[in-house]
Amino acid sequence: MSKRILVLGGNGFIGAHLVEALSASGHRVRVFDRAGSLKDEPLKDVDYRYAKFEDAASLAEALIDVDIVVHLISTTVPGTSNLDPVGDIEGNLINTVKLLQQMRNIGVSRLVYLSSGGTVYGNTTQIPIPENHSKQPLSSYGVVKVAIENYISMFSTLHGLDALVIRASNPYGPRQGHLGVQGVIPTFFQRIIAGDTIQVWGDGSNIRDYIYISDLISFIVKSFNCKLTSGVYNVGSGEGTSLMEILSLVSEVADVPVNVEHLPPRAFDVKNVVLDISKARKAMDWQPTISLKEGCERYWHWAKGVGVF
Repeated sequence: MSKRILVLGGNGFIGAHLVEALSASGHRVRVFDRAGSLKDEPLKDVDYRYAKFEDAASLAEALIDVDIVVHLISTTVPGTSNLDPVGDIEGNLINTVKLLQQMRNIGVSRLVYLSSGGTVYGNTTQIPIPENHSKQPLSSYGVVKVAIENYISMFSTLHGLDALVIRASNPYGPRQGHLGVQGVIPTFFQRIIAGDTIQVWGDGSNIRDYIYISDLISFIVKSFNCKLTSGVYNVGSGEGTSLMEILSLVSEVADVPVNVEHLPPRAFDVKNVVLDISKARKAMDWQPTISLKEGCERYWHWAKGVGVF
């Protein structure tokens, strides 16, 4: 059944893939994002609205005649959020609480929120990590994500908000921005293309769970078409890979040796994050299908402009 969906942050890396998939599935899609954020050609039949997240009037207008809100906006990244935690709180937590209030006032009761499976748990005592594991984030980014989850829970309990919270691992793939502070796979490949040294914080033994963008998108799209409407779900590959293993794979895929510079370890870098995705698998008959090697090959072909992703 076609739904009217507002995608906040719909021109970003994840948003652009999601909007494309939702439009292709026959949904009526509206995008809310910053002016100048659209990198590709606008999609036919997609309603683009441009304003800042804190622009309450523009956001209220974008919420009119909407069935579902997908909240993908984040004004910070894990690697830099601790430099300005107040800005993190103002840009993400406060503006999201205002969004929840606006949704309640306007009568939009369905929310899909992209949280973070890579930062909310902190250093854990259990691998893979289930959704009910304690949360002890080490970055402001993770702290704010947990706080937003708690406000979503409060609005669900008190005001009937129907919310799906997705704790995604580390999405990667084509269209991902190369900032050098988030997304090690595109960062490593882009440094190879530029002929630059690859910098690694610490000894490279930290383990992360990486999910190819199409697998994350398939989970979100499935959530609109099944009975699953609420709850918290880990969405990742369910497998862990160290930074040094990523480096080795990147070198193999690009077929070039890499120059590595090891920098001092950072206190906010979690040592081992591998998500337990059994709940997501069971709830929606969902399964990640793109292996890490295939995903890296797809990204490399896209980065060189010679492949389909």
